[in-house]
Amino acid sequence: MVPMKKRKRFAPGAVLPPLIPPNAAAEPTCPALRPEWMGMGKRAALCYPGADRRCTLGPLHLLLLLALWGDTGYSQQQTQCRIQKCTTDFVSLTSHLNSGSDGFDSEFCKALRAYAGCTHRTSKACRGNLVYHSAVLGISDLMSQRNCSKDGPTSSTNPEFSNDACNYHSRVTARELQVGDQTQPNYLFCGLFGDPHLRTFKDHFQTCKVEGAWPLIDNNYLSVQVTNVPVVPGSSATATNKITIIFKSYQDCTEQKVYQAVTDDLPSAFVDGTTSGGDSEMKTLRIIEKVGGKHVVMHAKYIGTTVIVRQLGNYLTLAIRMPEDLAMDYEESQDLQLCMNGCPSSERIDEGGHLRLPLAVNSPPSNSNQARSVYTLESATATCLEKIQHKHIYFNSCVFDLLTTGDVNFTAAAQSAWEDVETLHPRKERWQIFPNSGNGSKTSALPAVVLGLVCLFFVAFL
Repeated sequence: MVPMKKRKRFAPGAVLPPLIPPNAAAEPTCPALRPEWMGMGKRAALCYPGADRRCTLGPLHLLLLLALWGDTGYSQQQTQCRIQKCTTDFVSLTSHLNSGSDGFDSEFCKALRAYAGCTHRTSKACRGNLVYHSAVLGISDLMSQRNCSKDGPTSSTNPEFSNDACNYHSRVTARELQVGDQTQPNYLFCGLFGDPHLRTFKDHFQTCKVEGAWPLIDNNYLSVQVTNVPVVPGSSATATNKITIIFKSYQDCTEQKVYQAVTDDLPSAFVDGTTSGGDSEMKTLRIIEKVGGKHVVMHAKYIGTTVIVRQLGNYLTLAIRMPEDLAMDYEESQDLQLCMNGCPSSERIDEGGHLRLPLAVNSPPSNSNQARSVYTLESATATCLEKIQHKHIYFNSCVFDLLTTGDVNFTAAAQSAWEDVETLHPRKERWQIFPNSGNGSKTSALPAVVLGLVCLFFVAFL
């Protein structure tokens, strides 16, 4: 067996030989190594104070060269290890720095701390990665040489980006940039309208009774409660006549604000009379009146949330878009949320998504102060087609509400609810939901029953 030639090993942090051919003349000064591509600018830290003036490989050389090598092979096996992204960001943060300018040390230390933070966040995915461990050692050496403290401000990986703590999107963008993942945050939609019809965060569509006060949302950032009252005598259908929204205090962005709307009183201000929360210039929380007494929009920039409240006829509608990570941030005691988990089964009017339509609405009581008509299935369908041209679940809800109440305002409620979906729902491919036929569950269960009987037959005769 031919003995393998032993490779010469270098201790961590050791000064490595110059990167020049054996037959080439050694360059006496550092500029010959073209430090500008290494992210330090002219006269940068390649020749740091107190270092040997010969062009030897210091910690920074080792970091960048290992990163380049890692990009060509080894790091490809570590698909979740983001050390290459950390190093690339460090280079971009320091490429414009000049070691002879004022403030160099401060900015360089900020970049090093950002680099260290990035490597720390990817440490689990980079176990066993030589490039990662070499980078950690190099960062430690450079921080010691530059007298950089481990605690202190860090540079943003995007110099043009400003991390606004009271802007949800900015906070998320900064966090994702730091870990090298630019995935956009996921938003959820919930809506309530009509008799009432509920569209949950999971895009489940239900028609419920839920008479009285019920929580739609109750997490650590936002609480929304609705109160529903019966619409017509002899029917279990209800509609919303009161909405209470609590925007909970968040750091220095806003103090707690409460909004409350009831039938014929849909204000354009919070209960304390203000129209915004937090800094008056930043307006991290504000109310915009679209139609006086009929339509308002609330923007909570600090939690990335938008709320739309309308009054149509005698009743209110609501639509909300909220980031998923915030919507899911609640305690076990807060699990009764209609937007999150839907209506309890005992409160459901629909049957597994199928909304059974009444044949026709009875004449309303004489003391009703709302104009009502008697609709047949044909006339209700024609009326709803004037507002909603596609026969999806919102159209079906419109027909149900007309047949149940005789109140034409529910047609406008269904139309507005659909418009709110188009405005707030983040995923267009999920906008339309089509009603179940009512026989789907039985039909889908039939093959399973037949298959079970066949299997039982074979088992009995084997």
